[in-house]
Amino acid sequence: MYAIDWAGLLTRPVRDGQNAAAEGRRGRLWSLVPVVHRTVWALGITSLLTDVSSEMVASILPMYLVLQLGMQPLAYGIIDGMYQGVAALVRVVAGVVSDRRGRYKEAAAAGYAMSALCRVALIAVGSAPTPIAAIVAVDRIGKGVRTAPRDALISLRSKSDQLATAFGVHRSLDAAGAMLGPLVAFALLAAMPARFDVLFAVSFAVALAGLGVILLCVEPAPRESGTEGRSLPWRAALDATSAPRFRSILAAGFLLGVPTISDGFIFLSLQRQLHIGASAFPLFYVGTSLLTAVFAIPMWRLADRTGKTRVLLGGHVLLALVYVALLRPAIGPALAVGSIALLGAYYAATDGVLTAAAAAVLPKEVSGSGLSFLATTTNVARLLASILFGLLWQQAGLHTATSVFLVALPSATIGSAFVLRRGSARAASVAA
Repeated sequence: MYAIDWAGLLTRPVRDGQNAAAEGRRGRLWSLVPVVHRTVWALGITSLLTDVSSEMVASILPMYLVLQLGMQPLAYGIIDGMYQGVAALVRVVAGVVSDRRGRYKEAAAAGYAMSALCRVALIAVGSAPTPIAAIVAVDRIGKGVRTAPRDALISLRSKSDQLATAFGVHRSLDAAGAMLGPLVAFALLAAMPARFDVLFAVSFAVALAGLGVILLCVEPAPRESGTEGRSLPWRAALDATSAPRFRSILAAGFLLGVPTISDGFIFLSLQRQLHIGASAFPLFYVGTSLLTAVFAIPMWRLADRTGKTRVLLGGHVLLALVYVALLRPAIGPALAVGSIALLGAYYAATDGVLTAAAAAVLPKEVSGSGLSFLATTTNVARLLASILFGLLWQQAGLHTATSVFLVALPSATIGSAFVLRRGSARAASVAA
């Protein structure tokens, strides 16, 4: 058997001393491909396949639990919040342990393997809500285990002035997987109505393919000279991540996460107003992920050139416009498409930009720990947001719940801008 370097086929080599003449000889189309390390591409393909698998399941859960099983909004909010935030329980531990051992690839692969096994479990439990919630929790724990080590691998293999572009490439492939997953789910359920067991089996097969890519194509993280065999103390990780600039990023991530309505609730709101059939529900995810993939790389290149904070805060302005659209008395197809476009642009402007900003200020030896702290903070905020929105919907109605979040989002955006600016000023004064 011949070993094929698939990751190497997906990126072009970067050589020292490349000049403008050599660049000009490349084809115009090829020159549009971002120059990032092959590990970034391989991790992106892993995330693409894993997201195809996970979004096949996630895209049917709101419809399945609320529309078919009749689950109340608060109960769904708890499960949705669990899907958003339960990974926070293990992210910090996974990040610090991977920093101590320097085994980012192994930690990430373990997380992907956990999520793959959950697809098999879904086949066994059937339609019982409580076991489904437990499997969702384990799946999110797997995501928590893999996220920080994976992001650390990206940051360690990227130049400081290309961090947002590298994360943009990864998130763009991730978004492509999130688009394809619901599309595959829609096609399977259209061909075989109610055959969720078949859907879960296909999801498991795709997850295994993603696990194979990270095991075979991703290079281990480089170790700093003199660090081999040295364990990083937990206290050192905490000290390194307590810098003013990083603390301001943590605070901003929490503030912006609390007034964020989850996709499931947004799509349930659109489905109610458009009276769309349950079988077409996954198409909301397809449209959002497609537009996220389209906008992702341009947004992250803009973030590298003009500043990550501006793009991040601008993205939340787009999210506020989605809330405004949801509050209109009647939503037609055109406004629904516009809302999906705004939501996709919001994700392109925010998902990964905050991570890139944190990676730029973290010492490389604690990048896994720091990024895990950030992911934990934002996911706890979104866990609280989902529970709060579900409670408000159940007690006061969908319109009131959306209105409360619309009022809170601009306040959180302004507060985050102040916190980030203050953190930058304090970091500058410390450096001086």
